[in-house]
Amino acid sequence: MAHKARKRFGQNFLHDQYIIDNILGSLFYDQDQHWVEIGPGQGALTEPLLKSGAQLDVVELDRDLVRLLQYKFKQYSNLTIHSSDALKFDFSSLAKADEKLHILGNLPYNISTPLMFHLLENTPRIADMTFMLQKEVVDRICADPGSKKYGRLSIMMQYYCATEHLFDVPPESFNPAPKVMSSIVRLVPYEQLPVMVDSVKMLNTVVTTAFSQRRKTLRNSLKKLITEADITALDIDPTLRAETISLQDFAKLSHYINQNPLEEVL
Repeated sequence: MAHKARKRFGQNFLHDQYIIDNILGSLFYDQDQHWVEIGPGQGALTEPLLKSGAQLDVVELDRDLVRLLQYKFKQYSNLTIHSSDALKFDFSSLAKADEKLHILGNLPYNISTPLMFHLLENTPRIADMTFMLQKEVVDRICADPGSKKYGRLSIMMQYYCATEHLFDVPPESFNPAPKVMSSIVRLVPYEQLPVMVDSVKMLNTVVTTAFSQRRKTLRNSLKKLITEADITALDIDPTLRAETISLQDFAKLSHYINQNPLEEVL
């Protein structure tokens, strides 16, 4: 059963066996684990996981690929195929009792960020996530303060997860070849969050507002949320730009703003 990659689904099928082996080597999978593969494509990573004896759920939107996977792996009783949109899928429903899920995926570039934020809503049921993403996105996820790549995605992902850039994947490893370099990233949700905030929603608001105009200083970008004097009182320099501020300092700002909202934003 041949399948032609569909542009509207952002499909690029991995065929490079060296890269496939490297990905599998980074997963540490075994038969006692419960894996979830998002966008399995033609099953390059699916079959080795099934052969290990691990329980595997796959989530695939393309109905033609669902049929291909059903035919190709019909002999495996440890596989469940979900014909569904991953952006709307309830991943926590797959975890039984107190087990945690190991999630894997070659994520389409056009939905990778919203899909990751969707998954972050389920971090108590997730052991780890290993994704193939556009290299630029992985660089942003793993960026440190002071980097031009550092931004909202860096802070919010690092609030929930320890992040690790594993290795890069060149375009020629795929069919059809994308126009950009890809990378593999591992995200491990924290058992205990690195900072505490009253409201994740407020943290997101503060971070988004601060980075909406990257060239502005905090006293200007956040002036509708907090005064310059109050930023200083938190031991944060109000003349700094958002890209230089740590997650810990954004947490302090978020906590203060949530507790002491300016009248104009009530």
